[in-house]
Amino acid sequence: MTLRISESQVSHISHLARLKLTAEEIALFGAQLADILNYMDQLNAVNTDGIEPTAHALPLKNVFRDDVPAQSFNASEALANAPEAVPPYFKVPKVLDQDSA
Repeated sequence: MTLRISESQVSHISHLARLKLTAEEIALFGAQLADILNYMDQLNAVNTDGIEPTAHALPLKNVFRDDVPAQSFNASEALANAPEAVPPYFKVPKVLDQDSA
């Protein structure tokens, strides 16, 4: 079954995604979305009875260390390698203008 997606559906999706699309982009993305939906329809037709759900193709295990509480740095140790500091704080460059906040 070939699925179709209407221009109004593409426009609605673009509105939800806060995208402004031209008529050409709506037609292009509509065709691409229809192709994706058709492929998903093919995947849904595959018999998966008796197959265990998996999150990954390989049996991976968490390789991170256990989260064990330990002694933390005091303020002077934490600031020792800081490029600039105003104890007990790190001094960082301003990233937002007053007008943009």
